[in-house]
Amino acid sequence: MRDILSVLQQIEPELSKSERILASLLRTEADFIVNAGITDVAERAGVSPPTVTRFCRRLGCDSFTAFKVQVAQVTFAGTRYLAVDAASAAPSDVADSLLVQLQDAAVKTRQTLDMASVDRAVNAISGAGLLAAFGAGGTSSMISDEMQNRFFRLGLRTVSITDHAMQLMQAATLSAGDVVLASSVSGRNLQMVRALEAAKTYGATVIALTRPDRPVSDLADITIGIDLPEGDNILRPSTSRFAFLYVTDLLATLVAMKRGNEARESLRRVKYQLSNSRDPDDKEALGD
Repeated sequence: MRDILSVLQQIEPELSKSERILASLLRTEADFIVNAGITDVAERAGVSPPTVTRFCRRLGCDSFTAFKVQVAQVTFAGTRYLAVDAASAAPSDVADSLLVQLQDAAVKTRQTLDMASVDRAVNAISGAGLLAAFGAGGTSSMISDEMQNRFFRLGLRTVSITDHAMQLMQAATLSAGDVVLASSVSGRNLQMVRALEAAKTYGATVIALTRPDRPVSDLADITIGIDLPEGDNILRPSTSRFAFLYVTDLLATLVAMKRGNEARESLRRVKYQLSNSRDPDDKEALGD
């Protein structure tokens, strides 16, 4: 899909003074342009309609109508990516605001957690023959690897798979008693859905950490809903990963408690090997 803002960035040094005004209008008032006529845009920018037409052609659009179509595609992608953030850039202010976002993400996730679904997930994971963690993309891939890191040390056979083709192949090897723990921030990962369908075909239980009422959650046997709104400051990392980490830690803790002696013995072995090769005492983190 053609990105009109990318084209604008390339040709901007060549624009006239009037065209630069239109470029600024495009970045700050894209919604207005989508719903306005050529005369309205000209009046808002303080230029003539022929100047608007020339500007459209500079951007590779045959007409003002074609220009509006491409601007509409930009606004659909998110006008917040066009805005300049006005928040303080002072390190202490940024640190404090990030802390508030972290806390807010955890609190909101806890308030909306369906603990009955969490309990069902814990029971399924605790007795899994194989636990396959699926994720793709930034946060979901990270969470998939973190799940492997949390659950293998509890004595569970765990794999993390972040490649769609490998997810499909792994799904084909699963059977009843195996569990897929799928993470999807959007819930619209259709390639993952295909792998989950295959896993269910062979009898595996599918647990999804994702937004409710999306393709991934619709297919899951158990859904743990995580549905946080994204902030307007696109320069900051998404806080949704804090919610996913919180739920991952909750599941890992509850599974460890449920597995009891099996989990303790597995953890003891891990610590024994680390203490004899690296840690001088028993107070270091367990392999983190």
